[in-house]
Amino acid sequence: MIGRITGTLIEKNPPSITIDVHGLGYELDVPMSTFYLLPATGEKLTLFTHLTIREDGHFLYGFGSADERAAFRQLLKISGIGARTALAVLSGMSVTELAQAITMQEAGRLVKVPGIGKKTAERLLLELRDKLPKAFSATQKVGAGETAAPTGDILGALLALGYNEREALAAMKGLAPEVSVADGIRQALKLLSKAG
Repeated sequence: MIGRITGTLIEKNPPSITIDVHGLGYELDVPMSTFYLLPATGEKLTLFTHLTIREDGHFLYGFGSADERAAFRQLLKISGIGARTALAVLSGMSVTELAQAITMQEAGRLVKVPGIGKKTAERLLLELRDKLPKAFSATQKVGAGETAAPTGDILGALLALGYNEREALAAMKGLAPEVSVADGIRQALKLLSKAG
């Protein structure tokens, strides 16, 4: 199994890329979320990979993060979901958004992904309900000049207090984006006590 690849990016043709590793060119398909973060051709890069062996060939898929690869592998385990559909899901939404859609059982978010119909979305929600690690939904991505939102800490605290992820995320929907961790936990607990 090829788990990771480091080399020079020599070609970009979405969704495929080619990486030169000591004179050997590896072709990989990547989700658009990874593609947009690729460096310029001629630059070095490292990707997490997944190798699929089928009768018609060997196929290598690349991912910018271990979480993305883990989500791809979970998607592949679902009956009727192939690599192309799994890449489409990860191209249409981040791993965090996918985990939140699964937790909140929001089929509408999945149907927005090209190639995902209502039945497929419902199957994804059902089969992935307890499969995606909780850490995915707490992951916060920080861009240039932004500060990390405290939502991951608030979610972690609510989970530690015994609330399930669905309850915690539902309570957090009403919080202001700039809320502090302490205030966020306090307000979420108030909402949860009213709901209970």
